[in-house]
Amino acid sequence: MSDKRNDEEQKELNSVEIEDTEEEDEYESFCYLCRRPESQTGKLIHLPNNINICPECMQKTFDGLNTGSIQFMDFNNFDMDAMKVFDEVPKAQKLKKKKKKQEKVEELDLKSLPAPHKIKEQLDEYVIGQEHAKKVISVAVYNHYKRVATKTMDDIEIDKSNMLMIGPTGCGKTYLVKTLARLLNVPLAITDATALTEAGYIGDDVESVLSKLLAAADNDVERAERGIVFIDEIDKIAKKRNTNSRDVSGESVQQGMLKLLEGAEVEVPVGATSKNAMVPLTTINTKNILFICGGAFPELDKIIKNRLNTQASIGFKADLKDKYDDRDDLLDEVTIEDLREFGMIPEFIGRLPVIFSLSPLKKESLIKILKEPKNAILKQYEKLLELDEVKLQFDDSALEAIAEKALERKTGARALRAIIEEFMLDIMYEIPKDDNIGTVTITGDYINKKGAPIITVRQ
Repeated sequence: MSDKRNDEEQKELNSVEIEDTEEEDEYESFCYLCRRPESQTGKLIHLPNNINICPECMQKTFDGLNTGSIQFMDFNNFDMDAMKVFDEVPKAQKLKKKKKKQEKVEELDLKSLPAPHKIKEQLDEYVIGQEHAKKVISVAVYNHYKRVATKTMDDIEIDKSNMLMIGPTGCGKTYLVKTLARLLNVPLAITDATALTEAGYIGDDVESVLSKLLAAADNDVERAERGIVFIDEIDKIAKKRNTNSRDVSGESVQQGMLKLLEGAEVEVPVGATSKNAMVPLTTINTKNILFICGGAFPELDKIIKNRLNTQASIGFKADLKDKYDDRDDLLDEVTIEDLREFGMIPEFIGRLPVIFSLSPLKKESLIKILKEPKNAILKQYEKLLELDEVKLQFDDSALEAIAEKALERKTGARALRAIIEEFMLDIMYEIPKDDNIGTVTITGDYINKKGAPIITVRQ
């Protein structure tokens, strides 16, 4: 019986000790002198008799000892009755430790992969038009998912389908990839090719593209190796024509990117975009990284026109030089020879097997962009005025006037925001002055500066 009692007493003591340690772990230690918690001071210095002192106070103590301004403190013979006051600090005055959030990263699974039509349906909610481009990018991303998830398929190695998007400015190239980044659960890095130069010159190295992908993956190499990289303004690294100096930002960059697109093990700096002795390096295999390149390729349409005008310009069956001037889908006729003449080297184009173009936006597409997407521009301004308890409306004539002005600027969908900001300035300024305004209707005459908006007072 005595042995059982001793065991029970020992269990009770152990349980009390565990509760005490758990309670101590829940709260932070603090400095005895300045009373700051460990999260502010850094790691505390533990002295006998449960006294903790921060490094700053310890340094001040040593400085005072050297100057002789204070006397030496003997902690072994310290009055512990005075310390009991500090041991009995109420819990309300103690600071709880902040718990670190651990985000679970879901592994790729074939069953959970979204099908191409589902990816396109999600893109349709944000991107208007460009049906062919959305279909191509949905299939390519879906195949990339399957390729990474399976790793092997009966000894048949599947090559990745890097893509090249060609389209005029403001047609939705960058917005399409940014929207894709929000929908997918893989790391995606969006970078610009204008800052890339040959290694050793001022600017970013080619490896900086992978540095941004590694940062998007929270420095997790395994996640980064199954990510997607979008390189915008890819047409800016075309070969320079009629230059006597070394082309460090054109053909040299294309040569340096060949190994990235093909698949190779590349040393990448962690937490920086340039290599130096103070930055640690890690190795990333680009074999499973999908590269999407996009560019406006100005004057590429002229190269296509010259190729299509094969017949003589005089005679009975002659082709007129302006025969293809009115075609909006001229970029659909692009070939590899056209890109070579533009300045892209054959080795670079060969590593981008999927080449497709985006059509310029027409008047009907611009009107849809104004009102149909989830985050449409008009919906944003309606929400802003709704916070002032005012209803904002646009009639059909106003939408047509905005679209016509955007077409005149020839900057695509980017012109819509600039035009709306211009005529909404006075409205956003005047409405907060009067609390009686209930509804504001924008008309086409107001857009064309021939009238004023229709204002309805609250009843």
